[in-house]
Amino acid sequence: MLNRRHLRQFLALVDTGSFTAAANQLHVAQPTLSAGIAELERTLGTPIILRERRALRLTEAGNRLLVHARAIERAFGLAERWVQGTPPPAPPLRLGVISSIATRTMAAIAARYAENATALLTLTDAPDADLRRRLVEHRLDAILTTLRTPEEGELLLEEDYAMILPAAHRLAARSLLQPEELAGETMIARRSCEILAETSRFFTARGVRPHFAYRAANEDRCLMLVAAGAGVTTAPVSLVVPGTVAIPLQGYDFRRRIGLIVASGQEDIVAASSLRAILREVV
Repeated sequence: MLNRRHLRQFLALVDTGSFTAAANQLHVAQPTLSAGIAELERTLGTPIILRERRALRLTEAGNRLLVHARAIERAFGLAERWVQGTPPPAPPLRLGVISSIATRTMAAIAARYAENATALLTLTDAPDADLRRRLVEHRLDAILTTLRTPEEGELLLEEDYAMILPAAHRLAARSLLQPEELAGETMIARRSCEILAETSRFFTARGVRPHFAYRAANEDRCLMLVAAGAGVTTAPVSLVVPGTVAIPLQGYDFRRRIGLIVASGQEDIVAASSLRAILREVV
């Protein structure tokens, strides 16, 4: 028979992504948590967690259980507060943000929620594929990410990619660059770039094989290194920081579309949080 303890262990494991973190959150020993999950799987008669080398992944049965487990836990909480005569707190909005969103945009979102003490926000920063997986697993209520089709979410920002140069660069005053002009440049590689493979093919096809001084997923570090004159990079124009300039590159006609995708069944939570209105103002 299912019991609340097992469901809470399961939810903690899903939300934290590891047995160690979940055990710490529940204040139990890791073997106790492992035994609880194993007992839950025996009760259900099917595996719910796939233990991969670097991550945990839900099985199909685990994804089905997750929806009901969250509903059951919410019902337990409401019942307890009703008996105690205390109003239920508003659930925090769990928003995932793609890693390549400008830090100032994330800060603006957080600041708007900080202004309203009754609205709680939990932010998660991750690549697009990870955000989408967490959304399907109901570990996030909504995600701000690149839209693959116009129908899958609300479009909030559409922008070009460009070459980002130091403001003092010899080509910084140009209105358009030719790829061949960058053959001798040192590059900074943004590993979080959504079109990293396409960018590599673009330069290779034009015989441009630059030296890479730095490779990282940290957008701020990459752009600050450009500002310091350590190299140049390609990026969406919204990532420009003081000390850098964005210049279009001939033939490099990529654009990205950033939008909001809401998890199935979470529209009410998103609507109550005023998320859409906030994003329309700050993105």
